[in-house]
Amino acid sequence: MFWILFIVFLAACMGAGATGAAFKPGAWYKSLDKPSWTPPDWAFPVVWTTLYIFMAVAGARAALLPDNSLAMAFWALQIALNCLWTPVFFGLHRIREGMLVLSCLWIAVAATMIALFQIDTIAGFLFVPYLIWVTTAGALNLAVWQRNPEEARSPQTPS
Repeated sequence: MFWILFIVFLAACMGAGATGAAFKPGAWYKSLDKPSWTPPDWAFPVVWTTLYIFMAVAGARAALLPDNSLAMAFWALQIALNCLWTPVFFGLHRIREGMLVLSCLWIAVAATMIALFQIDTIAGFLFVPYLIWVTTAGALNLAVWQRNPEEARSPQTPS
């Protein structure tokens, strides 16, 4: 049963990951002023693939446990917000709105991690790298907003 659930949760993660293929960073993102600590382009697919596997394992483990409703609700919320950020930031070029989505995602990931820890320690620990990455992404989104105030006020129309 675990493997079936793992595949279901991994499919949800891959659906979220597909937004990255649909809404690529492109020339607009490359033109933005970014901090020197911006991760290299190759790091994003490596990190996200790892995180999605961790998220799917955590979800599958938690789904098999009693009293999992809160953890499952937060898991669903965080994956929905995960799906939303890429189209908002890269698709619509909305830096400020991207920061809002990312802030909500951070809260949802933290809440999911806490709820997972309450029912399964391993599942909770599997969300720690995700929270660290979303924290890094939030700092990067904020830095891009601060370094590109005109673009944040009047975003380019996506072409």
